[in-house]
Amino acid sequence: MKTLEALKFLFIGPAILAMLAVINWLTTPGVWWVQWPALGIGIAWLVSLSRVARAVLLAGGITALLAMLAAAKSKKSNEPVSIL
Repeated sequence: MKTLEALKFLFIGPAILAMLAVINWLTTPGVWWVQWPALGIGIAWLVSLSRVARAVLLAGGITALLAMLAAAKSKKSNEPVSIL
């Protein structure tokens, strides 16, 4: 569940930041206060990106392992390789 929330934040975080930048530009164009929320959102975005990347790599590794095991099994029995 945390991975899905992290994936969702990868799209919502920049949208929130863009909204804050527009608010900053409209209300106080001389003061650039949006840099501080950008720092926090940027750190949270990187953490979310690492969480999603870890899940993708784990899923890819498991898929590759299953494909390798299926190929080894089919070599022994001379059957065509089928992962499904």
